[in-house]
Amino acid sequence: MEWLIISIYGLTLMIICLFSLGQFNLAWHYLKAKKICEDELVELSDHPIVTIQLPIFNEKYVVERLIDSVASINYPKDKLEIQVLDDSTDETLDIVAAKVAHYKNLGLDISHIRRPHRVGFKAGALQYGMMKAKGEFMAIFDADFVPKSDFLLKTLPRFKSEKVGMVQTKWTHLNTDYGALTKIQAFWLNAHFTVEQKGREHAGSFINFNGTAGVWRKACIEDAGGWQHDTLTEDLDLSYRAQLKGWKFVYREEVESPAELPVLIPAVKSQQYRWNKGAAETARKTLRKVLSSNIPAIHKMRAVFHLLNSSVFLLLLIAAVLSIPMLYIKEYNPNLSLIFDFGSIFLVGFLAMGFFYWVSAKATHPEYTFKYFMFNFPIFLAFSMGMALHNSIAVVEGYLGIKTPFVRTPKFNVKSKGDSWKGNIYLKKVFTPVTLMEGILAMYFVYGIFSGLKLEDYGLLLFHLMLAIGFTYVFLLSVKPIRHA
Repeated sequence: MEWLIISIYGLTLMIICLFSLGQFNLAWHYLKAKKICEDELVELSDHPIVTIQLPIFNEKYVVERLIDSVASINYPKDKLEIQVLDDSTDETLDIVAAKVAHYKNLGLDISHIRRPHRVGFKAGALQYGMMKAKGEFMAIFDADFVPKSDFLLKTLPRFKSEKVGMVQTKWTHLNTDYGALTKIQAFWLNAHFTVEQKGREHAGSFINFNGTAGVWRKACIEDAGGWQHDTLTEDLDLSYRAQLKGWKFVYREEVESPAELPVLIPAVKSQQYRWNKGAAETARKTLRKVLSSNIPAIHKMRAVFHLLNSSVFLLLLIAAVLSIPMLYIKEYNPNLSLIFDFGSIFLVGFLAMGFFYWVSAKATHPEYTFKYFMFNFPIFLAFSMGMALHNSIAVVEGYLGIKTPFVRTPKFNVKSKGDSWKGNIYLKKVFTPVTLMEGILAMYFVYGIFSGLKLEDYGLLLFHLMLAIGFTYVFLLSVKPIRHA
């Protein structure tokens, strides 16, 4: 049993380290990409017909803001079509109907589209709308986004090459400073929308559409097989099917698309569940096709890391749980000290990951200081550790093919500290078994801290401290909405 624990613990640390080195490589590519002068943006000589799709399901708090911002996009009216793909079952229906009627009277080509059956959730809505769409290009915005008026004028010129199938823009945040939770999310998302996306693009590897704030060539979607709803991340799925077909994707870091960050942990959890489970489902569906494709080996390797990235949460959880038994195995087997010293490989991965987020923080924070990074990076790591159980369950379900409904992320229309989320009708106030387990794990890692002190083995003390803080934080935030219900 001891050797089994040692073997599994060592293997998980090694794989986590490999993922971290992959992120280090992307950071290196990002820094190289920033040295390259971007092509000057040319004005559109011709204005193709564009369809903007707004997939909606029960978004009473933010849908007016979304429609107003899209209606203000600067583009010839005779070349612009807006589809509000509304699957709502509440008063959102009436709000949308009134807004659509208002803008129709102003001369906009805007339609309120209702499906006879809500099959396939968001992917089904997008596919249904596309079959009716007039546009050569399809722009997509989720309900929490507020696109800028020049969005199409800055993205459509990037389709100059007929090989370009999709242009993705950078998410920015309307409410970063609302609280600690939104700051943590911004810190993490900024890394994806700087280092990851730009790094992969510079390396010539596959990037992905992020589900919103991007533009597709309609012919690309059709050639790749259309929107499919057999995974919870229809965006990642279609991205890989399209690029395996030879289509090129473009990422525009300089084009910003503001959106609202979830302000409560239940909303963050629903979003993380969908992203991590969907990524695992997409890996299950796509990985074999990637490995058997004729793309270069280096791009296959990056694609494998990309598709399996959500597995890091599962690996982290396994390593964390086994780390406390490892303390006692080490104490009672001093002859194995050389093997235990091999665990220092985790430090290599930690430094690689630190470099990745340092590059991101420096690129995205307006008044970057090293103090800012040193304060926020440990907080982000602790929070990520605290989310490990929840996200691991999502990943396991994805790999096992366990199907669950599309879980929407509640929107709040909360931007400043004075805004309140209380009374949101979409927020589920339920104490789940997962929340209970997060509280138990918090106590387990407090026990790990005392074990390290008792055995005078301080090598894992910081690791256990961050795990205890992370799980405690996530547990307390999870019960907060219930206490305030």
